[in-house]
Amino acid sequence: MILYLDTSSLVKLYVDEAHSGAVRRWADEAEILSTCRVAYPEMISALTRRFNRGDISKRDYKLLTGRLMTDWPDFAVMDFYELRAGRLAERHGLRGFDAVHLSSAMLLVEKSGPLEIGFMSFDEALNRAASSEGLKVL
Repeated sequence: MILYLDTSSLVKLYVDEAHSGAVRRWADEAEILSTCRVAYPEMISALTRRFNRGDISKRDYKLLTGRLMTDWPDFAVMDFYELRAGRLAERHGLRGFDAVHLSSAMLLVEKSGPLEIGFMSFDEALNRAASSEGLKVL
């Protein structure tokens, strides 16, 4: 199975928080991990906000961002169709980057042939939209 992770799920691979264990188990079982190219700057932003709030130390920040940079080439990084993302935002009332992630996951489904795709997000509106667009939401 290919596991598509939006940024809310991707963060849980790197930072211990609620449901991190479940995300890591799914990731361990997946043959391939995939995300959208926008997830990299979103991840750096999320980690930087945590550092600036004092939630993680400077040492941990450097370790986490370094690990992300090292791991990034191993992800099946997808592009997206901006016009489709706009239509998805309008149809489902999604935030911009949520629509981008959904567009990216739909592109992955189109390009993956018969391989099973699992979609993972911790945003309920995005999960509802993904499900209504025919994705298998984990």
